[in-house]
Amino acid sequence: MAPEFVKNIYRRVRRMRNLMLLEQAAPSVDAFLVSYPKSGRTWLRYLLSCYFAQVAHLDFEPDLRTTFRVLPNFDRDAERGLPVFVGRSDKISLPLIAVSHRQFTAQLFAGHPVIILVRDPRDVCVSAYFHETKHKHRFSGSIAEFIEDDTYGIPAIVRYHNGWATGIERSRSLVISYEDMSSNTDATVRQILEFLGQPVDEAALAKAIEQARFSKMQKTEKKTGIPGHDYDRSDEDSLRVRKGKVGGFSDTLSEAEAERIIEICRDTMGPEAKTLMHRSGIALD
Repeated sequence: MAPEFVKNIYRRVRRMRNLMLLEQAAPSVDAFLVSYPKSGRTWLRYLLSCYFAQVAHLDFEPDLRTTFRVLPNFDRDAERGLPVFVGRSDKISLPLIAVSHRQFTAQLFAGHPVIILVRDPRDVCVSAYFHETKHKHRFSGSIAEFIEDDTYGIPAIVRYHNGWATGIERSRSLVISYEDMSSNTDATVRQILEFLGQPVDEAALAKAIEQARFSKMQKTEKKTGIPGHDYDRSDEDSLRVRKGKVGGFSDTLSEAEAERIIEICRDTMGPEAKTLMHRSGIALD
């Protein structure tokens, strides 16, 4: 009993220390890129890192391991976090876009520019289900059970978007959707660059979009994997870059399961979060 108590105290102290360090780092961030997991953030991070690597003439082409050097996670991880950011030196000046799936916390995010990426919660739920069952092995139930699960399912997705939707009301923000990215990648990236106050390099943008095509990213992941994750890259359902299909939920969910997701969102999402979700093409009013 005593060792477990000590471990809990240690974890709490470590979390408090990490939070303090992130509070200190937040003012140096030019913008946050946030989304609920499985909303397409890996694709967007990779695309933007390819773009900025070109315009800054970095000495490497990002892959799914080195992409964090251009758009790091908003944490202190030695492989993927703020310490690996290469964009500020005597020769290189890039915007620090810190990527996060943290819940909204005023002490970290209030008042900072935020790009929030949203996606149809039915697609998010299916992608999250395969992630938790095939990649993380933290869930073993059915998809119907997953939908209702408070930790990983739709209730968690609702809480996340409710928090961010109200949290960004007083911040400068840009809402983009996975669906918009899929239908018009060029226009979506231009929106982001304008929001960041960055000029558009036409050649670099075209090349970055080509580099970040789904088939190429999936091939790269199978070859190199993602740092900090040990998983079976031969199983396509365990990959981060799994299908990427808009509306792909219909391949996995029954009509009743898809309708249940909409029902939960409609009943428990606040009006601000429902407005965010409109960008993904679904109406929850």
